[in-house]
Amino acid sequence: MIIEKILGNLNDLPDPETYAGLHREKVVLPSAQLVKRIQRATTDHGKEIGIRLPAGSGDLRDGDILHVEESNMIVVSVLPTDVLVIAPRSIPEMGVVAHSLGNRHLQAQFFDASSEYGADVMVCAYDHTVEDYLRHNSVPYTRQERVMPVPFRHAEHSH
Repeated sequence: MIIEKILGNLNDLPDPETYAGLHREKVVLPSAQLVKRIQRATTDHGKEIGIRLPAGSGDLRDGDILHVEESNMIVVSVLPTDVLVIAPRSIPEMGVVAHSLGNRHLQAQFFDASSEYGADVMVCAYDHTVEDYLRHNSVPYTRQERVMPVPFRHAEHSH
């Protein structure tokens, strides 16, 4: 079976009961594979599928619906990512931390107090040198396993 388009996302359905009676078969992917348009995957029931999304397609997301048939659906399930959740105490501290991490070309995602984090935070993939920097500079942070809403993507740059 070749998947050529995303049918929707479980988290964005206008009526959550739309697919309530269907069995959910999962394609479990690490976050890094969400950026790949073309890949092979195996569901948690052993069914092999190919994913071939058109150029310009967005990244896969947790809850994406890949296939629906009479009593079954195939859905993307993203593995949690080991991350550092950084919660600077002030704007100056945030600026210094963001600048220091930016110099390392580390990808980050930002969330406000209305997010699931409940605070204004910066989240980046775990890196022991970043953790050492945060600890050395007494910047508040926690290490967590999180399913990220979008994958960390390497930023193109030049000097």
